[in-house]
Amino acid sequence: MSDPREGLTVTHRRYVPYAHAHYAGDLVDGAYMLGLFGDVATEVCIRTDGDEGLFASYSDVQFRAPVRAGDVLEASAVVTRVGTRSRTLDFEARVVCRGRPDKGESSAEVLAEPIVAVTATGTVVVPSAGG
Repeated sequence: MSDPREGLTVTHRRYVPYAHAHYAGDLVDGAYMLGLFGDVATEVCIRTDGDEGLFASYSDVQFRAPVRAGDVLEASAVVTRVGTRSRTLDFEARVVCRGRPDKGESSAEVLAEPIVAVTATGTVVVPSAGG
C-alpha cells in the first residue's frame, strides 16, 4: 500500500528580475533554479509533515534550456517516495512567460507551450514522528 503523501504536487510561480541576470543575453545562473526548488520542497515538507524539513541532496539535476531575466517560471515538486524520515521529490521548472526585448523594452509574452528548463530529483528529511 502506498503512502497517501505520494503524488502530492506543489507549484510556485516567480518572475525573474533583471537584477538576477549574471551572463550575456540576460542568462540566469543555475543556482537560482535550485533556490526555487528549495522553496517548493519547503512547502512540500510543511504540507506532508508539518515541518519545514531540510534539503539533504540532489541525485540528479539536468539543465535543459536557458532561463533569462524577464521570464516567469513555474517550479513544481512531486513526492515520489515516502520513507520514515526522508521524502524523494521530482522537480521540474518551466518557463511560462518570456520577455521579448526584440519587440520593445518591456514587451513579454505568454508561451503557447512552456519550456522545460530544469529537472531534478532530490531528497528532503523531516524530524521523526516522535519529535
